[in-house]
Amino acid sequence: MQVQTHKEECIMKLQAALDTLTLEECLALLDHTKGAVDIAEVGTPFIIECGMEPVRAIKAAHPEIEVLADAKIMDAGEFEADKCFEAGADIVTVLGVSYDETIEGVVRSAKTHGGQVMVDMIGVMDLAARARELDKMGVDYICVHTAFDIQGTGQKDPLEDLKVVNAVIENARAAVAGGVKLATVDAIAAEKPGVIVVGGAICNADDPAVMATAMKERMK
Repeated sequence: MQVQTHKEECIMKLQAALDTLTLEECLALLDHTKGAVDIAEVGTPFIIECGMEPVRAIKAAHPEIEVLADAKIMDAGEFEADKCFEAGADIVTVLGVSYDETIEGVVRSAKTHGGQVMVDMIGVMDLAARARELDKMGVDYICVHTAFDIQGTGQKDPLEDLKVVNAVIENARAAVAGGVKLATVDAIAAEKPGVIVVGGAICNADDPAVMATAMKERMK
């Protein structure tokens, strides 16, 4: 029997990046977007402010949704990933610019806890070369990420970065984050990434549930 790789899977997941809302606002948003959001991301600013408590609370309230701890690990990979998985995270992020040993530690932790690893490629200069290396390490997702600080400058094109990564990976699935909007999601979805990460377009919408549903429909 042929083993199906991550890349061969065709279902795209919508990840809601929860960065600036309160825990109560996040829980309410997830209540209203049931069926549209596949992954609830506890964003880095959220973790800095509240630690792992949002991870625990969201997983307890919504066990049907995958919870991603956007810890952006860069050192002590296994130790820090353990803390995230033990709090209930299903997916943990590590920076692609980290040492291989750090990323390998996060992968070990994920295997121990039955979780998954997303590598954030923010700041990686040679996307193709690094993606090839990471693809051999057993990570689950390789995420091209247009940093908040450079969105709108034209320095990075998430669609083109996604194409670069998709062209070289064989085992992991691609993900894309950073400024994704309803107007741009169609072209991104056409590249069939494993995960599309949407933050402000959902969280700041007049009706987050309507926006999340619209995004999910476009991804189908």
